[in-house]
Amino acid sequence: MAGLLIAGTLAGVLAPAPAAQARDTSPRPAACPEGLPDGAACWTGTDANGAHYAIAVPARWNGGLVVHAHGGPDLGDASDPRRSVEDLGRWRVMVDQGYAWAGSSYRRGGYGTRMAAADTENVRRLFVEEFGEPRRTYVHGQSWGGNVAAKVVETYAPEGGPYDGALLTNGVLGGASRGYDHRVDLRVVYQYYCANLPRPEEKQYPLWQGLRRGSTLTTAGLRARLQECTGYASPPGERTGLQQRNLDDILNVTKIPERTLESHLRFSVFTFRDIVHERLGGRNPFSNRGVRYTGSHDDKALNAGVERFAADPAAVRDLSYDSDLTGRVAIPVLTLHAKDDPTAFVEHEAAYRDTLRGAHRDRWLVQTFTGEHEHSALSDAEYAVSLAALDRWARTGWRPTPRTVAAACPAFDRVYATGCFHDPGYRPASYASRVRPRPGGTSWPAMTAAQEKAWSRVPGVGIAP
Repeated sequence: MAGLLIAGTLAGVLAPAPAAQARDTSPRPAACPEGLPDGAACWTGTDANGAHYAIAVPARWNGGLVVHAHGGPDLGDASDPRRSVEDLGRWRVMVDQGYAWAGSSYRRGGYGTRMAAADTENVRRLFVEEFGEPRRTYVHGQSWGGNVAAKVVETYAPEGGPYDGALLTNGVLGGASRGYDHRVDLRVVYQYYCANLPRPEEKQYPLWQGLRRGSTLTTAGLRARLQECTGYASPPGERTGLQQRNLDDILNVTKIPERTLESHLRFSVFTFRDIVHERLGGRNPFSNRGVRYTGSHDDKALNAGVERFAADPAAVRDLSYDSDLTGRVAIPVLTLHAKDDPTAFVEHEAAYRDTLRGAHRDRWLVQTFTGEHEHSALSDAEYAVSLAALDRWARTGWRPTPRTVAAACPAFDRVYATGCFHDPGYRPASYASRVRPRPGGTSWPAMTAAQEKAWSRVPGVGIAP
């Protein structure tokens, strides 16, 4: 039957698009990425908003669909046609498990959680138009894609709606109004010690901008300045005494792992520039007023000398409306997070737990944790068992536990041999234990459903797609 469905779909794809369509959004046959199961068929296309997408259907299709939300955000101006295809290859385990897969590259680069959620929902609708309604549909997001997928759940997944469940892996689940505070702290602490971003002789700008508009600084240039100040890329024995002390102070104060210092700093420079200049019209959504920094060799001097600033309330509102989560969840959500994730700290899970609890929806949430040390990839066996547990929950109402997920993983690992690293007894500490809270920033959700509803009536609220 799966073969007949695919053959019929191919015929539909090759037929002329209806004359009423302004743009041909139909999927077109494409080569599958390497590693997909034998017999899988793949398509690519561009939706009505200009977002490139990719679709795959396995030869032995189980009738289910996984809609994928990718991380980032990427900072290119336009949609990247390679991104969704690369993600399909990266999460081919889901196709191997019998699910069709659909993912959007989003209509543009740059920040925009609601935009990305809308593009994710659009690719689901495109799949339904071409292939018919799946038996079950799950949304998956990793990293920033976890925030996007969680926004899909709250925006497009009412009870009885088109989505049956969500799998969020290593997700950035604290939202943007609080989820990037550690990078705000990194930006100001780095400048206090290094004073080279900007240098004293360069045009000055407030650090909440990330980088001034029009700057020609590249990622290579940023790495060179970081190396100049901290020697982070050199063996410890080759660093100067000042470099080592700068590095130690920056890491101890911000609690950022050394191995991801450069990537966090890059985000606090280039992505902050995108958020401030391109999405918020030059307004400041960030604050470090009331924050006391500790852990350096001289905390008194650091707190006296670090740059301070207060956020523009309207900018905070727009960033919060775009990305913060209300916890209004009506479908099963299973999360998987590496305890030592060096990019999206595991304490994001505590923020999400408290968000759903604050909305009285935590019955819909099961959180699992592993002893892995990576952000961008987890074990294929763990993805497979997580999807199976979510599917069973959605179909039967049987709610899994961290222990039942861990116990079921070895059966999948006999196929994938990538390991099972679950720690079913683990529970992350509060978000405030890892990231210094701003005044009033310890209660969750960061944006209530009532706030979201009120803000939605404000003309031009949020971030434009």
